[in-house]
Amino acid sequence: EVQLVESGGGLVHSGGSLRLSCAASGFTFSSSAMLWVRQAPGKGLEWVAGIASDGRTEYGDSLKGRFTISRDNAKNTVYLQMNSLGPDDTAFYYCARPDFTAPWRSYSGLPGDYFWGKGTRVTVAA
Repeated sequence: EVQLVESGGGLVHSGGSLRLSCAASGFTFSSSAMLWVRQAPGKGLEWVAGIASDGRTEYGDSLKGRFTISRDNAKNTVYLQMNSLGPDDTAFYYCARPDFTAPWRSYSGLPGDYFWGKGTRVTVAA
């Protein structure tokens, strides 16, 4: 079955950086778009970034320039490099794979449109 395992989260001070990893298995990773979605405390799910199978990337408007999504098909892994972190970036970060025609350039708002990892917590201290 599809498995997505996030790692790399933790505590970082404002202005710092983290690189999240998502190890994928159970599907043909190289042909699949992938995305990162986050949920801040008390907030709903927010699309962060997406990457297509051909390497095209898209970012949330507020995150572009600070975050970089990438993939390594040889390792079945998608990454999220996060720089210039601030307290507003504190959230649980989920790796997700769209199911069928669900979008990768945004989050559809329907969790069932995606396969999800269990997430990794990112805490940014002021």
